[in-house]
Amino acid sequence: MSADEGLITELFRHNTWANLKLLDACRSLGDEHLDANVPGTFGSIRDTLLHIVGAEVSYVHRVNGLLPDDPPKRGEFPGVDALIKHAEWCGEELLQLALNASPTDMVKATKEGWSGQYPLTALLTQAINHATEHRAQIATILTQQGIEPPDMSGWMYMEETGKFEETTEEALPDQ
Repeated sequence: MSADEGLITELFRHNTWANLKLLDACRSLGDEHLDANVPGTFGSIRDTLLHIVGAEVSYVHRVNGLLPDDPPKRGEFPGVDALIKHAEWCGEELLQLALNASPTDMVKATKEGWSGQYPLTALLTQAINHATEHRAQIATILTQQGIEPPDMSGWMYMEETGKFEETTEEALPDQ
């Protein structure tokens, strides 16, 4: 694996891990919490979870035409367990798209009388940024309800996936 592949893999694996961590934390929430919203966010937790996963399904579909089994439908919350299944699928598909992308790959798009194209690298950047932004919004809604959101940071990812190694101070290089 090249250095670039390792970097890309970690970025997309973190994105999937964080999506799944948030979905798992929301699994036990009741309707009153899932339907909560605060000003300045996309919408309710339920709507935002569906939006995150639905967008990732859409990104994959735009590039390679693939869809997961029984893909989420706009405005129809299928439940957290179904979103987890779709988030796992999207995570692998987006990672493969990123690993196989070249800087010259273009995505052709047509929507409501508009057609154009844009770099695949821009769509992959959008995938990471979009999910991060909306996960933070859900964390805000949870916090406003007195619920501790899960730690979805890169630090926690390193710790939970065994990428953080404790050493003695003497073993650290000079910085």
